[in-house]
Amino acid sequence: MSDDVAPELISITIDGTDRSVRPGELLIKAAEDTGTYIPRFCWHPRMQPVGMCRMCLVEVEGPRGVALVPACTTPVGDGMIVHTQSEVAKKAQEDILEFLLINHPLDCPVCDKGGECPLQDQTMSHGPAESRFVEEKRHYEKPIPISDLVLLDRERCILCARCTRFSEEISGDPLIEFQERGNNTQIRTFPDLPFSSYFSGNTVQICPVGALTATAYRFRARPWDLRAVGSTCMHCTAGDSMTVQASQNEILRFLGVDNDATNHGWLSDKCRFGFEYINSPDRLTTPLLRDAEGELREATWSEALQEVADRLGAITEEHGGHAVAALGGARGTNEDAYALAKFMRVALGSNHLDAQMDDGLEPQFLAAVAGRGQISDLERAKTILVWGPDLKEELGTLYLRVRRAAQELGATLIVVHPRATGLDDRATHKFGYQPGTGPDVLRRLAAGLEEFAEARAALNEGPVVAIVGRSGYCESPALAEAVAAFARDLPEATVLPVARRGNVFGALDMGVAPNLLPGRVALGSDGFDGWEVPEHSGKGAAEILTGLTEGSIKSVLLVGADPVRDVPSGSAAAALEAAEFVVAIDLFVTDSVRHADVVFPALTATEKEGMVTNLEGRVQKVNQVVPGPGQARADWSILDDVATAMDRPIHLASAEAIAKEIGSVAPAYRGVTWDLVTWDEPDGVVVPLNGAEVFEYVPVDAKIETRSAPLTLHLARTLYDDGVMMRAGLSLHDLAPGVAAYLSTEDSVAVGVAEGGLISINGHQMTVQIDDSLAPGTLYVPFNQPGGPHLGTDPVIRVKAVR
Repeated sequence: MSDDVAPELISITIDGTDRSVRPGELLIKAAEDTGTYIPRFCWHPRMQPVGMCRMCLVEVEGPRGVALVPACTTPVGDGMIVHTQSEVAKKAQEDILEFLLINHPLDCPVCDKGGECPLQDQTMSHGPAESRFVEEKRHYEKPIPISDLVLLDRERCILCARCTRFSEEISGDPLIEFQERGNNTQIRTFPDLPFSSYFSGNTVQICPVGALTATAYRFRARPWDLRAVGSTCMHCTAGDSMTVQASQNEILRFLGVDNDATNHGWLSDKCRFGFEYINSPDRLTTPLLRDAEGELREATWSEALQEVADRLGAITEEHGGHAVAALGGARGTNEDAYALAKFMRVALGSNHLDAQMDDGLEPQFLAAVAGRGQISDLERAKTILVWGPDLKEELGTLYLRVRRAAQELGATLIVVHPRATGLDDRATHKFGYQPGTGPDVLRRLAAGLEEFAEARAALNEGPVVAIVGRSGYCESPALAEAVAAFARDLPEATVLPVARRGNVFGALDMGVAPNLLPGRVALGSDGFDGWEVPEHSGKGAAEILTGLTEGSIKSVLLVGADPVRDVPSGSAAAALEAAEFVVAIDLFVTDSVRHADVVFPALTATEKEGMVTNLEGRVQKVNQVVPGPGQARADWSILDDVATAMDRPIHLASAEAIAKEIGSVAPAYRGVTWDLVTWDEPDGVVVPLNGAEVFEYVPVDAKIETRSAPLTLHLARTLYDDGVMMRAGLSLHDLAPGVAAYLSTEDSVAVGVAEGGLISINGHQMTVQIDDSLAPGTLYVPFNQPGGPHLGTDPVIRVKAVR
């Protein structure tokens, strides 16, 4: 039977009513799906049932009479008769609650869970009117900080094991566990080992009592004080569904929403706690203008707009539109990105724009990769190939989906990466390699040579899902494209391309790329007739920076971009210094914004409405929850006013009007409207490729060559770094791992330095850490760490021990 064919339903009777349910479904789920709620604490639909709390006891009639059974561990059978409201079942549920409350502190007035607590709710709906226990309750020191983000109140715990099961089953970080026995059983972490999981915040959300609370939210608000609005996370390209909650116009927390298509309700801690920058007092609230003394001063909107209009107008009149470029657009909505593409091409006449910071892949490849699949393809995958960044560090919820597929669904997982990744413990085959030798590894994998024979055989068993991207900044983008070209010819194969920055796929789809127009249309093709497009070839981020340095490009717009921090080559600071005129639209005065002549304050995704597109091509919604600070405005509105001030209007009236325009002029987005992506339908709409590919694959041998050297640099991101939004978040800004150089034991001996010693890399001193997962000859340095230098992207690195 195909996985797509629904199984024949069976009939059961619940409280005297016949129900049709799926065979083998757990009784608690089957009852809920057909309208009967059975109380529970330990059961969670995304974890294995354990039947620990016994709150879901119901009566089931069987051959030997009527028996009390836990609904969360009992599968349904044809003809089953269930009683959830019988006197015996109700008495059993009352007794369970009475026992749970023996030692529960009943500190609801001060507990963060008060008002949204399942224990509180079910005590009212299913519990006894009073308790027979009047003894002194258990007392523990409270709260215990078990990590920088999570606090533990042990006396509130009801031992449901949701937190421990999540950490072991879902995230693979079993750092929290039951300790002691009997009456003294309690949740604790291990000595000298905090709950340093990247997914610890999920345990706070699924805890049915207030035992686990978040430092960022504790004592901040009550649920009934909060305004909750559905939205989409913008920290990575997975498109996680979430609820944004605010009180008194201040964002107080993000909660995951269970969406089968994307994140299953989980969020990484960067997504969950990475909202504090929104409330930062350092946010830009008014335009800034560089004065005669060279300092940025506050200015009125009319002053700032006129300055930009005059300067850009003069530059384009004298040198032409190709003298102006733009970087950014991947931090805003699709409407913002469309406005940037239209402003650059219609108002300025320039094709020089790029949403990536020279750290991604070919825009045409990302926009229209052949065989692009969906995250849900992992549910039916027989084999999964991951050749790209460490998903645990860069796409947390996609990492959880891949881990689930390998651990629970039986998929064969093949991981190819220069160092250890979060998926290695679930990988059937793991291949490390020295950066620069990837093409040779791909050839050997494709041919099934030697140690690759079993993995190659597994890739012949479809369906195959290939997750493809750059494993590090020193890796050629052509390698990822070659891996995708290899993968697309495998049985029933789909490809998930991965890139950095929350809405980079939406920005590319809107034409924020040197060789793309809105709707995934190649520059110069006949597929787009929305507005007049310049004829000159466009430049990408690296070429834009070179053009600024050499003087062929005079001015640059930075739209939510920080190239000084993000461009791996480290060339952005000098390029911006050489620019004749720099305009920035941003939330903060970043290292790049400090070079700007005019700065406009922008809004975050929680302060405006719009659409965003994830790595699948799935279009979802972000919604306004709070107003922006001061005079901050949406990117599209700022660009529209600049164009009007230049007397070159682009006619953008509202975000909804822009969405309608996108649907009419962008071929791939025709028919995609706000009505289809409202929060009532959080799955959104997957935009198909609609016709011919705009990217033609080139054989790997024609594009890249194998390189090797005594030491080759592997430069890659970590979940926490020194990005401006992390810096402005109180909970996350201290979690970056810091500057260090990682070597294998063999290479450290060759260099002549022990762990903890110092080495010099291109004149920069770093402390050495030993990592024996690295292939021989590999030096790993985390990118963009606090106080860290730019090492460039030359893969051949020169190091020496500091005596």
